[in-house]
Amino acid sequence: MQLTLRGTILLAITALFLGLATLFPLTLWLAGGWFVFACALLVADWQMTPPPSAWEVVRSHDDRLSLAAWNRVAVTITLGWGMRPLPVWLRDETSPTFAISDEQRILPGMVTPKATTTLVYYLRPPRRGDYAFGDLHLRWGSVLGLLRRQATFPAAGPVKVYPNLVDVKKYDLLLRKNRLWELGLRNTRLLGAGSEFERMREYQPDDEYRKINWKATARRGKPITMEFETERSQNLVALLDVGRMMRSPVGDVAKMDYAINAVLLLAYVATQKSDRVGVMTFADEVQSWLAPRTGKGQFHRMLELLYAVQGQPVEPDYGRVFGYLASRQSRRSLVLVFSDLTGSVAADALVAGMLRLRRGHLPLLVTMRDPTVEQMARQPIADGAALYQRSVAESLLNEREVRLEQLRRHGVLTLDVPADELSVALIDRYLEIKARMLL
Repeated sequence: MQLTLRGTILLAITALFLGLATLFPLTLWLAGGWFVFACALLVADWQMTPPPSAWEVVRSHDDRLSLAAWNRVAVTITLGWGMRPLPVWLRDETSPTFAISDEQRILPGMVTPKATTTLVYYLRPPRRGDYAFGDLHLRWGSVLGLLRRQATFPAAGPVKVYPNLVDVKKYDLLLRKNRLWELGLRNTRLLGAGSEFERMREYQPDDEYRKINWKATARRGKPITMEFETERSQNLVALLDVGRMMRSPVGDVAKMDYAINAVLLLAYVATQKSDRVGVMTFADEVQSWLAPRTGKGQFHRMLELLYAVQGQPVEPDYGRVFGYLASRQSRRSLVLVFSDLTGSVAADALVAGMLRLRRGHLPLLVTMRDPTVEQMARQPIADGAALYQRSVAESLLNEREVRLEQLRRHGVLTLDVPADELSVALIDRYLEIKARMLL
């Protein structure tokens, strides 16, 4: 139990009367009477206020929390009986690594008897893996406002943090509403680039109106689109570096995890477009391989594989990786290599491997800019240490740009963007490659 300001003032008046008793002894009786009155009010307030057994507090959230995204957590509070609406304050126990805004650590609300109130907050996990929620702590005001009661409600339970599923759900929703521009995508229309008829199918939100077959639409009573040969299933293979440099963080999230989120969204979009998608994770050796396939089942297999990926404190062996790919994937594919050029001692081997890869595939090197290095390259020179840091940072950035330009000159596609823009930029590039029939 905790006294409120009102309850504290109620008892403090007793002390005032006791002070006056030193001048007017008769006020001692008044002090005693007031103290008994105040205690009676507090006891009555306690009795009228619902006990912990009158409350039901339940937490709800997605079965899988999404990495590096703000996940919604809702707590429903139900009051079984009472005389009037009561103010409440809720605190949830989460993993200390989860980010929560300060104003949401204690959630205020107002609960009406025999009604349910939902309090919502958002948390952001910076790592994949297994975590756990703790108990729920609820504090509520009394009927007369003299005190506050509190209780702990058992709610501990495990929760898994997966690669980002929030962007996947958002993409799917906007696709249904034909509003993909809200996600930042510039080019989403793929049909109509070919000339050889393949089949007819039901109209989809991103189809071009000029490809609607109006005769078939009239016969079936629903829009029918003509699909052309350029829509045949194509291969995409994502090679994900999980070595030393990809473990370095951008903010509180590792580069590797940004890449995993982007691969997952790409897999979802590509399988929606009937393309076959595969993935390989590697460091000094190949960690896992999932051959290209299409369909929702492949997306879920990739989700489970990427959930379990762990970074390795070693340099990647690109020669071994590209050799393994050549032995497993002979059909021409769009091969997306997610790696890091900044400060990697194996960068020259990566460039050489990408150039060889171009002979049988369409390679795309995907890299993320490091804001820390870019900031150091722009910092003012205040002392010797700042001069050294700036010189090293400028050298790393120049070396990185030289390698990217070398790849571009030899026909290797590159994508170099900030980490938090990677997913949308990658989907944009994939749709552009499809529309231009580069594969």
